[in-house]
Amino acid sequence: MNRDWQVDLEQWLEPFVSALRHKTRARMCPAYIAGLIGLGDRKSIQPMAARDAGVNYDQLHHFIASGVWDAAPLEKVLLAEADRQVGGNDAWLIVDDTALPKKGRHSVGVAPQYASALGKNANCQTLVSLTLASGEMPVMVGLRLFLPESWTSDPARLDRAGVPEDHRAYRTKPEIALAEIDRARAAGLRFGCVLADAGYGLSAPFRQALTERGLTWAVGIPFKQKVYPADVAMIFPVAGRGRPRHGGRSVGGVARKAASRRASPLSVPGLQMAHPSASATWALSICPARRSG
Repeated sequence: MNRDWQVDLEQWLEPFVSALRHKTRARMCPAYIAGLIGLGDRKSIQPMAARDAGVNYDQLHHFIASGVWDAAPLEKVLLAEADRQVGGNDAWLIVDDTALPKKGRHSVGVAPQYASALGKNANCQTLVSLTLASGEMPVMVGLRLFLPESWTSDPARLDRAGVPEDHRAYRTKPEIALAEIDRARAAGLRFGCVLADAGYGLSAPFRQALTERGLTWAVGIPFKQKVYPADVAMIFPVAGRGRPRHGGRSVGGVARKAASRRASPLSVPGLQMAHPSASATWALSICPARRSG
């Protein structure tokens, strides 16, 4: 490997290496990353160690296998560096997920689920990601593993995989994304708008939580998504026979219903609202998409 390239990498990694606060790990970290992004097709520990005369297999294996160190200081440095490079009011915080297709069933979180990389359901792990982007420069600032209910409902399986106790509760992907957004904001990450695809946009609690946090957002929604003003409530049909149905709230009876039918639809790309008092502001803050996630 070109020595100048290695020197540049070590300089770039310096804030992260300092956050490790461990002499041996500070030496292994640049060697491991250089092995991942350097020459050679095989990126497992043994061939990477063989290509680097400065480390041996046992040292590199110990650095990876005994990962009992706190990741929080590294994550804090990552957020600070990302904010320094691309943070600001013109930056976008992009919520997405990525899939790692798997053959077996022992990797933590692996299950038959939607794989975004494949565009279909498959046996995979799914990770929720946060990326800070400005112009053409994206920097990933968060990545969290999603545990399906098939895992969180099986304590024995969690024990075998060594999942920490504080990570065993089931959380939806939008809930994980919100926790990551809160973590990024607490660290001072600057951005102007949150973006997400329909996999997150179809979640009303997710959209409402972004609004409650005072964030500007634009999310995808399924093309069949129905949108109504806040004052609309359900009207159940009157049963011709049997006991009447309960649970619906009146919204002004047949007059309001007829008025909504007479109203001209509000034209928004990918979205139609058929109510005379409908507001376009909320609809225009949404970017419709055809993928339902």
